[in-house]
Amino acid sequence: MIYVTSDIHGNWQRFQSILDQIDLAPEDTLYILGDVIDRFPNGGRILRRIMKMPNARLLMGNHEWMMYTALCPDQEVPEWEREENLEIWYQNGGGVTHNYLKHLRKDARRELLEYVRRLPLQVRIQVEGREYRLVHAAPVEWYPRYAGEYGSPVEFAVWHRILQRPDPEEKYTLIVGHTPTAYLQADHPSRIWRGEGILDIDCGCGTRYGRLACLRLEDGEVFYSRDPEEG
Repeated sequence: MIYVTSDIHGNWQRFQSILDQIDLAPEDTLYILGDVIDRFPNGGRILRRIMKMPNARLLMGNHEWMMYTALCPDQEVPEWEREENLEIWYQNGGGVTHNYLKHLRKDARRELLEYVRRLPLQVRIQVEGREYRLVHAAPVEWYPRYAGEYGSPVEFAVWHRILQRPDPEEKYTLIVGHTPTAYLQADHPSRIWRGEGILDIDCGCGTRYGRLACLRLEDGEVFYSRDPEEG
């Protein structure tokens, strides 16, 4: 089975709730569309767990990208740029993740950052004869349309907010995270949003009142995290 989730944002309990429900088998694959870290305190712990899961595939999100550009391992960048990137990361909830990294051994921190550096921006898969494109925010090939608004294709792919597809005739279903569904459907703020040829599965796990969603592609079944008070 193929499962897709996104935007865990350091919430260990909600992530574990999803894992308990889907009960991954060795032949299953779980795609995670970025933003594992920041806001809640267990992002680094979750990231390291995903690194060890043979059937989990993580994509680059804007929070992983902010972390990497803030710490810039093995890259020569001006000190002012490093400090600016760090400030942007902290403004977006990165302080708890940075604090976790500071307590890792240097080799473990280096391994984690190298793993993040190699994360893909998108994945194309076919399930039951249907084509899906999985991204955090937007397909990188759309960048030329928006080049004046973003500094690089990577920046565009992890930051752009999609409200509709510019090419609705393309024969694939686009699955994204990044934009909490509460911004797209006020009447169903913590449910997956379904547009024409596009699904947004960020159900606000990075907020106190949101939850984590997970979609199984074979049959369209949706799983939602259950917080402890829900029983």
